Amino acid sequence: MKRLFLACAIIVSGSGLGGCATVLNGVHQGMPFQSDPSGATIRLAQGGTCTTPCEIEMRRGHDSLVTYTLEGYEPAQVYIQSRLGGAVAGNILAGGIIGGIVDGSNGASNRLHPNPVYIRLVPVGSGREAELLDANGQVISTVGAYNASVEADVLEGLQSQGLAPAASGSQP
Repeated sequence: MKRLFLACAIIVSGSGLGGCATVLNGVHQGMPFQSDPSGATIRLAQGGTCTTPCEIEMRRGHDSLVTYTLEGYEPAQVYIQSRLGGAVAGNILAGGIIGGIVDGSNGASNRLHPNPVYIRLVPVGSGREAELLDANGQVISTVGAYNASVEADVLEGLQSQGLAPAASGSQP
C-alpha cells in the first residue's frame, strides 16, 4: 500500500495535472448488466444499448437511469448512483488538494452502484415487482425500494446532466 501511495505521489508531483484516482482508475468504469431471464435490452439515459448479459463503459462521476425491456415482461427502470469511493484517502495522503480537486471534478474517485446492475424481470400481468439482485443472484430488494432509497440524489445528478425524468416517488 505504501508503494501505491508513493507511486501516486511521484506521478502527481511529476505531472502536476492529475489525481491518484484518475491515474489508477480512470474516469470510466465497466458496468455489467444482467437480467433474469437473460436477453433483455437495456437502454441508458445517456445513450447506449446492449442485450443482457453485457457490459458498457460509463463515466464514474455520472448518475444514470437504465431501462430493461424484454417481450412478455414488464419494463423495469433502475437508477445507477455515482458514490464517492475510497480513493479520497489516497488523494489526501499522496495527491494533496490538487489531486483531490482533479479527481473530484472528473469523477475518478467515484464508483457506480449497484454493481452489477442485475434485475429479475416479472411477467406482464403478474402483479409482482422486479427485483434487484446481487452478483450471486440473491435478492437485495425490489427495484422500487432501491430506487426510492437513492432517488433524490440520482435525480439531482441527472438534472445537472440535463437527463432527469420527472420525479415520481419510487418508480422512475
